[in-house]
Amino acid sequence: MTAANSHVPACPITHPLDLGPDGVNRPGLYPHALYHELREAENGVHRVVRSNGSPAFLVTRYDDVLTVLRDQATFSRKEALEEDDIDLDGTILGLDDAEHAAVRGVVADHFTPRAVRRLGPRIEAAASAQLAHLLEAGEPADLMESYALPYALNVISDLFGLPAQDRSRFRAWGEAFLATSALSRSEAADAQLAMVGYLATLIERRRSRPGDDLLSTIAARGAALPPDQLLKLPLALLVGGWETTASSIGTFTQVLLSHPYDDHETAYAYLAEHPESVEPALVELQRMFTTAAADALPRRATRDTVLPSGARLRAGDLVIPSHVTANYDPRVFPDPHRMTFTRAPNRHLSFGHGAHHCIGRHLSHTEISAAMSVLLRELPTLRLAVPAEDLQRKTGQIIAGPVSVPVAWT
Repeated sequence: MTAANSHVPACPITHPLDLGPDGVNRPGLYPHALYHELREAENGVHRVVRSNGSPAFLVTRYDDVLTVLRDQATFSRKEALEEDDIDLDGTILGLDDAEHAAVRGVVADHFTPRAVRRLGPRIEAAASAQLAHLLEAGEPADLMESYALPYALNVISDLFGLPAQDRSRFRAWGEAFLATSALSRSEAADAQLAMVGYLATLIERRRSRPGDDLLSTIAARGAALPPDQLLKLPLALLVGGWETTASSIGTFTQVLLSHPYDDHETAYAYLAEHPESVEPALVELQRMFTTAAADALPRRATRDTVLPSGARLRAGDLVIPSHVTANYDPRVFPDPHRMTFTRAPNRHLSFGHGAHHCIGRHLSHTEISAAMSVLLRELPTLRLAVPAEDLQRKTGQIIAGPVSVPVAWT
């Protein structure tokens, strides 16, 4: 690696960049400004120190990040598991090559664009039903607790056939599992044990009494998988599936209600008048305001290599491919800090790339699209019920998002 540039802090850079001295990560709505400085300094690859004290290289430019994400042979997820902020050993997010393909193959056909399109009417009906609950409770309402979270949890739980009476308990386990602060790790371990035990019982029941749900598919097709991988497959899909989607709905609504667009006071008002722009708008929001946790999934270099930027990495180096920073690379996204609903092409990396691209990306996009379309159609006068600057973001969690989004509409 090259020597430090004068524009880069001389002291060791701690990653994640929003980590406080108390060890708690507090990300804001926008990526930390230092991400952009690092991307434009030297070759965009910089030494950082992780919160656990281990050294790593932060990769920030689009072409470099793309290379790391798609080259499993050179950049291994499995070899970096001991550096993860949460325990992903045995999950689809912690495997490589044939092991990863075998686990992914058990459920892949449930998440294809065609399979998700068939779910479209069901998903939109779920959004409409949840909005009816929000309206019945009256205003002001917390969009997260009354809409985004229960909606996203119910969609993924219905897909898996998770009993309705167990969903709130599973949500509590999931939130504990996703915590990254050191003081929460014992609680996270307990939550994982509880979820694995619960899912083991359900899978055993589906083996003897299968249904048309995804958990029955896993029970039947996953019989040849090691028990640990079998049980952690639904765990990762369930927890990641609802939390990321709900956080995206909350974040995107926050952005739309607090930013002007075109000649409209808010981007939300613009989309309410231009529903044909919802789909490209969501892609742009995914680029700029991702809630995905890819920056928390490092890789280990298995051999010496040179990235497109010219940065040299050695076998054994820990590598953090920052999709957050790559999504603002001006070499790929002209005027990257400007929210542009007509941006095309818009090949952002928020869902990853290569073999480890998010298996649920089509489902998540469909859920978010349905949730936002229903809101815009039914509540075109929606507004924040508190000043935008008063909205709090989650701390010490691997998935970013707002704690609450108070809204009103009359």
